Amino acid sequence: MSEPDRTHAERVARMRDAAAVAEGPWAAKRRLAAALRGLLAHLPSSAADDAELLRLLPVVQSAAERLAASGRAPASERPVTTYAGMENFHDTGPMVGLSNPIAPPLEARVDVEAGLVRARACFSAAYEGAPGLLHGGVLAAAFDELLGLATVFSGGAGMTRDLHVRYLRPTPILAELSFTGRLDRTEGRRLFVSAEVEADGVRTAEARGVFTAVGGEKFEQFARERREKERK
Repeated sequence: MSEPDRTHAERVARMRDAAAVAEGPWAAKRRLAAALRGLLAHLPSSAADDAELLRLLPVVQSAAERLAASGRAPASERPVTTYAGMENFHDTGPMVGLSNPIAPPLEARVDVEAGLVRARACFSAAYEGAPGLLHGGVLAAAFDELLGLATVFSGGAGMTRDLHVRYLRPTPILAELSFTGRLDRTEGRRLFVSAEVEADGVRTAEARGVFTAVGGEKFEQFARERREKERK
């Protein structure tokens, strides 16, 4: 890893560490999201009768309406990140977002010294495919997140161009999974990455991908387009 690439990876690692700490509304959002994850995990298989379930309905609807009425939190409330529009991703991302109840969440960190991205997650019954097993599409999404983060070792960001997952054996839910990802090589703007996941020390799946290197101007474009859509 060249010195500029290492510097970039170290910067991303520091920013991710800083984003792990939250105060005020963001800390409260994380607590609420954790409670909602429990709701998502238990609702489909709950033995509660229809009357009990319907008693909960207005509570959930009222909460959703109150949150909608509060509007969208401005990005300026969070620390500046490397990429425009990604200030809140540690809270909003669909795989890593601590304030996003659909996120497991996947806890990922950049190990600069080893040149690896390491992550762990425990997927609840909300992500079940076959009985007791993690849905393959959800596992692919976790790999996509991990491989995307591994592109920081190229000195910049990368976006998915090709993703291939090899399922070696069933991956369980309700078990701690350990992910490891890396940047294998670069060819121009093409970034070749790979990863694997283990459950109880047994490898259950592998992934490899090709990502396209993009600069900060691409994220600025995406952020600008999102703002324009929100103003309509």
